[in-house]
Amino acid sequence: MSSQRGKKMYLLIVVTLLMGIAGHAEADFVYGTPTNLGPTVNSSALDITVNIAADGLSLFFTSDRPGGYGGWDIWVSTRTSVDDLWGEPENLGPLVNSSAFDYAPNISADGLKLYFNSDRPGGFGWNDIYVATRTTKDDPWGEPVNLGSPVNSYANDFFPSISSDGLSLYFGSGRVDGFGIDDLYVSTRASTDDPWGEPVNLGGTVNTSANEGFPSISADGRLLFFSSFQNGGVGKDDLWVTMRGTKNDDWGTPVNLGEVVNSPEGEGAPSISSDGSTLYFYSDRPGGFGLVDIWEVSIDPVVDLNSDGIVDAADMCIVVDHWGTDNSLCDIGPMPWGDGIVDVQDLIVLAEHLFEETP
Repeated sequence: MSSQRGKKMYLLIVVTLLMGIAGHAEADFVYGTPTNLGPTVNSSALDITVNIAADGLSLFFTSDRPGGYGGWDIWVSTRTSVDDLWGEPENLGPLVNSSAFDYAPNISADGLKLYFNSDRPGGFGWNDIYVATRTTKDDPWGEPVNLGSPVNSYANDFFPSISSDGLSLYFGSGRVDGFGIDDLYVSTRASTDDPWGEPVNLGGTVNTSANEGFPSISADGRLLFFSSFQNGGVGKDDLWVTMRGTKNDDWGTPVNLGEVVNSPEGEGAPSISSDGSTLYFYSDRPGGFGLVDIWEVSIDPVVDLNSDGIVDAADMCIVVDHWGTDNSLCDIGPMPWGDGIVDVQDLIVLAEHLFEETP
């Protein structure tokens, strides 16, 4: 029996024996301390609009460092495993990049489609959304294609974020039916072979009279991170998140990520990893290597449910006591923010932290 399987089996045995001792539960997720990605990824130039691939092995971002083809270019840094350091960034080349501004890359879950922004000639507006395609991850990118109408318009349409199933495209736009300067929109399609539908404004709960942009949809479709200048922030522009119970529910009131993640300076372009454990973003806070740098911060589930300093059987019993409910206090898996129901996924997360001491 493997050690992990043995730990999970022990967990289930203990839960069965001690179901009656559940106490007060308070669980959620917390952010770690933001960390600069360092001088290999970052440079003395402007390094912005970052996006992490679903496998965690490729990091796409925008930079105006030397060696590019235009004002801003798209670069990629890779690593062999998620435990390895990021490698030297490579420019995506003159087919994807142009003499114009090419930026805001967003890679599909299968790694075969790269959505991005460009103000190159031939678009519908000042900034349009394009997509480049490749056959396999080892093949070069093909000629970028403008997404056309109705996604692109005469206004600015930018900062694409494709859902994990490829059926929803979130983006920012300055079109006239919005609530503020720039708003967040979503366009959907029935299948990946169908055309994109008419974009829908995310509404007045998410959008404000200020400027909202840089959406990043989580792999489970329940959280949408974005940046905004709206009131209640910490700095010039801040990172925010809105949540919904299921993909069919309305988005909730946005929450500022707080002073742990946001700074008195500016933060933008959040990109959530596919497992929900890491958020990448850019910031011009002190401690960087250039004008604007790329940073990361961990997102961790609160697994010490009764706050006694250790993850043990008492915490497991709290989960069992709320089994089958939507109680957010102990809904901690598989993503740090849970999946809307207390079930075996939450026990698995606890098993991974069993006997850990916590602050």
